[in-house]
Amino acid sequence: MTSHPGRPTAVIVHPGPLGGSVVAPGDKSLSHRALLLGALSDGNVEVTGVSPADDVRSTADCLRALGAEVMLDPAEDGSLAGTIAGTLRPTDMALDCGNAGTGMRLLAGVVAGLPGTTVLTGDDSLSQRPMDRIAIPLRQMGAEVTGGGERVLPPLTIRGGGLHGIDYTSPVSSAQVKSCVLLAGLRADGKTIVRSPLPSRDHTERLLRFLGVDVRSTEGDDGGEIVQLQPGPLTARPLHVVGDPSSAAFWLVAGAIAATDVAVQDVCTNPGRIGYLAVLTALGATVERSGERTLCGEPVASIAIRAAGDLDGACAVSGRQVVDSIDELPVLALAGAFSGGGLKVDDAAELRVKESDRIDALARAFDAIGLQIQTRPDGFTVPGGQVPAGGGTVDARGDHRIAMTAAIAATVSRDPVTITGFGSVPTSYPGFLPDLERLGGHVEIIWTHDEERVR
Repeated sequence: MTSHPGRPTAVIVHPGPLGGSVVAPGDKSLSHRALLLGALSDGNVEVTGVSPADDVRSTADCLRALGAEVMLDPAEDGSLAGTIAGTLRPTDMALDCGNAGTGMRLLAGVVAGLPGTTVLTGDDSLSQRPMDRIAIPLRQMGAEVTGGGERVLPPLTIRGGGLHGIDYTSPVSSAQVKSCVLLAGLRADGKTIVRSPLPSRDHTERLLRFLGVDVRSTEGDDGGEIVQLQPGPLTARPLHVVGDPSSAAFWLVAGAIAATDVAVQDVCTNPGRIGYLAVLTALGATVERSGERTLCGEPVASIAIRAAGDLDGACAVSGRQVVDSIDELPVLALAGAFSGGGLKVDDAAELRVKESDRIDALARAFDAIGLQIQTRPDGFTVPGGQVPAGGGTVDARGDHRIAMTAAIAATVSRDPVTITGFGSVPTSYPGFLPDLERLGGHVEIIWTHDEERVR
């Protein structure tokens, strides 16, 4: 890969199977939480393994604007490490969350507990993402939250302080909604309870417990999730961010569809984050784990795909399994295309309110590379037994997961694939292209500064 200043806005990925081993980058979801909870702790907090993604840097900048001392420097492995200290206070400066939906929703819970008014804003993509799901419970807790229209689009204006605990029943299973309410509950008077129709990722709860907060999770009679938080101080402890399973999924799928050995080291194996491994297994992949241990409340291991022939299975994904693999569904669709029986996904309407309408974006990407997919309002079906022709251009439309899925598809296509809108990838995985080449990929990069175009 040729070195150039700036970032790639369009790439050409050439065919060629991937194989080998890489280290998973620091998990973005955990990085947001480590920074936010570190800033809420009662002393200096050392952090390591923090993702250098743009989204995480935006959260760090927002905390600095709120008065925290956030000192982060690059480590040898490419992650960020440093310290967090200071007392948060409202600011007249609008907090720019960039493209970070997680950052904005979690930060909203934090600033709702601060007396005064705070404005949260973001880029054009984030400004189209509805925030009504967090506005409703925050208003019930006593905060004033306003945004654009009925869906409460950013920028958000939050007048916080004087919160009280609530017993809130969320209509959706969303870790972001749950975490927002729990973070607000840290500054509320009395217990806060969040009920969800299905369990969702529990990174916030695990980290809160690790820092000494009384958080309890139970299962309701209907199979739903009930999380109860009793407000209390957060004890300053060193925090290490483990590897991102969502980033690892791209390489594991690459190995599965090419029938090669691919391993990713130091991956978070939180059950709420690795639902995609069960899907890959059902599709016929051989998945192995090794070196299992626990760091800062999170399970971690190395995960490998072993070359064991073509994928010969089929899988239908719905309900809880969708919640546990929501971010990986685009690249899992690619695995479904290579399998014998294909992949069917239901109950995934949440995909339509991500960085893009991911169901529509995935369909357009598949069409560009010669793969079939049938879409529905809440999901899609991918027939098995397909091989992408390649040779086309995929417009990722600013969605990093669509861009990376197209890149993995190109490695097993008959002809190269051009991907525009690739400048979104550093929001989640700055080291994606170097890792692609480390595993044997061949990439041509087109660098532009004013617009995305293919040279």
